[in-house]
Amino acid sequence: MGCRGVHYAINAGMVARLLEAEDDEDITRVIEEYEEFAESWDPRFEFETDKAWDALHRCLSDGTLDLAGGSFPLSHVVLGGMQLYEGEDYVVALVRAEQVPEVAAALAPIDEAWLRRRYDTLEFSDYQGFRSDEDFEYTWANFRGLDVFFQTAAEAGRAVIFTVDQ
Repeated sequence: MGCRGVHYAINAGMVARLLEAEDDEDITRVIEEYEEFAESWDPRFEFETDKAWDALHRCLSDGTLDLAGGSFPLSHVVLGGMQLYEGEDYVVALVRAEQVPEVAAALAPIDEAWLRRRYDTLEFSDYQGFRSDEDFEYTWANFRGLDVFFQTAAEAGRAVIFTVDQ
């Protein structure tokens, strides 16, 4: 994956499989099986943020990559939520189906000006990217549509997982 972030809107059966997984290896296997199957299903239930997930989480939380940083519901858009993977080489964050409508509602009013203000004013300690106008445009381009993705997931009664390898 190369640190590329992907959100999946998943059904209750997939949530159950992930919660029943005994260890990180099981979590990885379940997600890999899902990703193979995902190529033939509804694209509305997948959203890629590429490497912009890093800046997006910082903008939507407290400027850090702290998994508990920021406030619900915006903190749950990327890295927040229930952490399903215990190791350090992969992130699988689950937003439960009952939380998804709140996340969707919080994302709806965010526009480019709001995101730009957050990007420009928050300290991004240990940020791997190079903060610039070009980096912000990349971040904004990979954010656009995330609100629609969460709204679609909410309407379908689905949970959302965010995945990224480190």
